[in-house]
Amino acid sequence: MEPATTFSITEAAVVAAVQWLKLGIELIGAVIIGLGIGVAGSLLVRALLARRTADFTAIRLTLARYLALALEFQLGADILSTAIAPSWEQIGKLGAIAVIRTALNYFLSREMTQERKESSGEEKVETKLK
Repeated sequence: MEPATTFSITEAAVVAAVQWLKLGIELIGAVIIGLGIGVAGSLLVRALLARRTADFTAIRLTLARYLALALEFQLGADILSTAIAPSWEQIGKLGAIAVIRTALNYFLSREMTQERKESSGEEKVETKLK
């Protein structure tokens, strides 16, 4: 077997393995989003049935944590895609997607931090009033 043929076969095997790995990582991200929606949905239903609207911020934070984790997995899959992207056009598209996901994750993390600060501030005020 010629070295070029061996290289081509090996390259094709590596590309296929990375594509399967990317698919698995994307699946994990999708499952995390589904779990987050399920958990947040059940918390929302419980809060609505108990007429506790104050729980909405906590529910949003719960969903935000799941979304942030899922975005990390999706970004990891995007990084793998750039390793096997055969054209500059595909690399550009993947780069744009990665930038959008990174920005989403950044702003989501900022919002979660802000919500936590506000929630802890509200708890301190309630404690002082009692």
